[in-house]
Amino acid sequence: MNLYANQFPQHVSRHGLPPFILVFGEEPQQRNDCIGVVRNLAKQQGYDERQSFSADSQFNWQSVVDEGMSMSLFSSKKLVEIELPEGKPGASGSKVLLSLAEQVPDDTIYLLHGGKIGKDVQNAKWFKTLDKLGISTICYQLEGKRLEQWLMQKFQERNKQAEPQAIALIAAFSEGNLLAAAQTVEKLCLLETHQHISLEQAKAHVADNTKFSVFQFTDTLLQGDATRAIKMLNRLEAEGTEPNQILWFLIKEAQLLLSLKSEQLRGQSLTAEFNAQRIWKSKQSLYISALQRLDIDTLLVLTDKLAELDIALKSSVICRPFVELSHVGLLFCGYPLHQLPLNIEQ
Repeated sequence: MNLYANQFPQHVSRHGLPPFILVFGEEPQQRNDCIGVVRNLAKQQGYDERQSFSADSQFNWQSVVDEGMSMSLFSSKKLVEIELPEGKPGASGSKVLLSLAEQVPDDTIYLLHGGKIGKDVQNAKWFKTLDKLGISTICYQLEGKRLEQWLMQKFQERNKQAEPQAIALIAAFSEGNLLAAAQTVEKLCLLETHQHISLEQAKAHVADNTKFSVFQFTDTLLQGDATRAIKMLNRLEAEGTEPNQILWFLIKEAQLLLSLKSEQLRGQSLTAEFNAQRIWKSKQSLYISALQRLDIDTLLVLTDKLAELDIALKSSVICRPFVELSHVGLLFCGYPLHQLPLNIEQ
């Protein structure tokens, strides 16, 4: 039975551990999470002995057979872990695994795990046979909504709830690195005593972990200080800040400014909109300054260029991301670059 990684913990907790468990994939955090669930649950169910093998090309598969047949002095049940560094057991390993499947053990669980595997491995006889007798999980890289859902689940596991904007912020800063994302969630849950994690709390934590804050950069753009903003952007580049992280904030600020400008043109009160958007009083003057400097046409051009840059970054076709970030940054500051295209592929 094939399961998604996020289904794995609940499934084994409800149905128990089958004799064969296959955990593979390119994303290490989910893979380690699944392996940790197996180890903990096996311990709870009396599998007190754990034996680990790393089956590289020189591995003697007879040792797995011997281990399965040996009697333990300490426990009647054992967990046998077999890491496949290359994702394939080879001819001898395949024969051993198929022979184990013919006599399904009632006192031994076999956990096979490794990195990314292709369809050729998943369609191999040994894989299909063990999957039919047990469960398999392929751990893929997470991005977008799937990453945000994973983060939400991590907060729930710690009896916490986080605002959608806070989750989106953590997702943007982790850049698909689930280990970093998990560490951020864990630290937030430890540091914040309240059950609810707000965007501002997430911002404060992310800022504490950034050498030079992206928040300072966006505030400077809102002020319209182009010279200082470009210096900040150069420093962020030198410190190795991912351009996607910076772009996430620029898109958010441009969309917010466009919403505020639209309400302003309709004659609506900015105070009411500030409250609706949960903009603190200490930052309201920054948005007022930007709204006085930028008209609706400039904001529309700005959002279009940011969308174009977002697509280019995600498709890895951009050659000089920080040059283009400077371009849109100058638009924030009111420089007349409406007709100047982004030179993405140059």
